[in-house]
Amino acid sequence: MLPAEEQEVIRRRDRLLASIALSAGLGLLLALPFALSAGAEFFLPLTAALVIAIALVPFLEWMERRAIPSGLAALIALIAFLLVANTALVLIVVPATDWFSILPQRLPRIQSNLAPLIDYYSQLQRFVDETVQMLASGPVAAAQTAAVEAPRSLLQFAATSAPSAIIQMVFALLIIYFFLAGWTKLRRRTINSRDSFDGAMAVARVIQNVVDATSAYVLTIATINLCLGAAVALSLWLVGMPSPLMWGGIVALLNFIPYFGPMLAAVLLALGGLMVFDDPWWALLPAALQIGFHLVEANAVTPMILGRRLTMNPLLILVSLAFWGWVWGTPGALLAVPLLIIIQTVVSAAGTPDIAGFLFERGTLVMSPRKENDEKEESPVTDG
Repeated sequence: MLPAEEQEVIRRRDRLLASIALSAGLGLLLALPFALSAGAEFFLPLTAALVIAIALVPFLEWMERRAIPSGLAALIALIAFLLVANTALVLIVVPATDWFSILPQRLPRIQSNLAPLIDYYSQLQRFVDETVQMLASGPVAAAQTAAVEAPRSLLQFAATSAPSAIIQMVFALLIIYFFLAGWTKLRRRTINSRDSFDGAMAVARVIQNVVDATSAYVLTIATINLCLGAAVALSLWLVGMPSPLMWGGIVALLNFIPYFGPMLAAVLLALGGLMVFDDPWWALLPAALQIGFHLVEANAVTPMILGRRLTMNPLLILVSLAFWGWVWGTPGALLAVPLLIIIQTVVSAAGTPDIAGFLFERGTLVMSPRKENDEKEESPVTDG
C-alpha cells in the first residue's frame, strides 16, 4: 500500500473514531440530567456538600496557616457552618410552622381583603364573556377547570421524608469534613501528579481560581443577602408585621435564587400581609418594602461590591437556573449560580476542547495546508 493511501486510511480511521467519541459524548450529555434527577438522593447532597466545602476552603487555609492541624481545622469549619445553618433554620422554620398552622383561620381575612380585586376581576371577566358572545357565531364554550392535587403539608412532607433527609444530611456533613480534612494533601497530590511543570502550574491555577471564585461569590452574596434580610426585618418590625426575623430570613434565603427568588419572596410577603392586616393597601406594604430593598440591592449594592470579576451573563444564569431547577427543584436552583461559577472557572482556566478541529483535522474555518500552498503559488510575487 502506498504511503499516500496509508495516510488516507489513517485519516479516515481517526475521523471515524472522533465521530464515535463525539456521538458517545453527546449521548452522555443528554443522559446526564436524567441520571442526576433519578439519583438525586446521592448526587444532590454530594454536590451541595462539595460547593459548601469549596466555599469553606479559605477559612480552612486561614486556620492551617496558624498551625492548626487539618483535621481539627476541618472540624472547626464544619461546626461553624452548622451553627450558622441551625441558627437560620431556627429563625425561619419554627415561626413558619406557626404561620402555616394559622393559615386556614386567616383565609376569611384574606378573602375580605381581596374582595375588591376579585369583584373587579369578575366584572372584567363578565364584560369579556359578553363581548365574546356578541362577536362569536356560536355560544361560548364552558371553561374546563383542571383538577389540581392539593400539596401536602410541610409537617407531613417532613414526617415522610425524615429518614432519608437525615441520611442525606449525615452523608453531606461527612463529605464536607473529609473533603476539608484532606484538602491540602489532595491538592498537593494532584499538582505533583503532573509530568511537566507547565501542567502542574495549570492544575494549580485551575484549583485556585475555582476556590477563589466560588468562595468569593458565596461569601459575598451571603453577606449581602444577610444585610438585605436584616433591613427587610427591621422595616417589617417598624410597620408592625409579626415574625420580622422569619420574613427577613426568607428574603435572604430566596435571594440566593436569581430573578425568581425575590419575586417569590414578594408573593409570600403579600400573602402574609393579607393574613395580618385588614387594610388591603397596608397589607401589601411588606411586599412593597421588600421589592424596594431588592431593587436597591440588585442595581446598586451587588454590582458595586462584586464588580466585573464575578459578573456573569444573565442568559447563562437563566439557563443554569432552569437546568438545575428542573433536575433538583428548589435545592438545584439554590446551587445553580455556584455551579455555573465553578464550570465557567474551569473552562476559562483549562480551555475549551477543539471539537471541530478534532473531527475535521484543523477545524471547519481553517484553510488546509495544501490549499494554502496552492494559493501562495498562484499569487504574484513582487520585489520590494
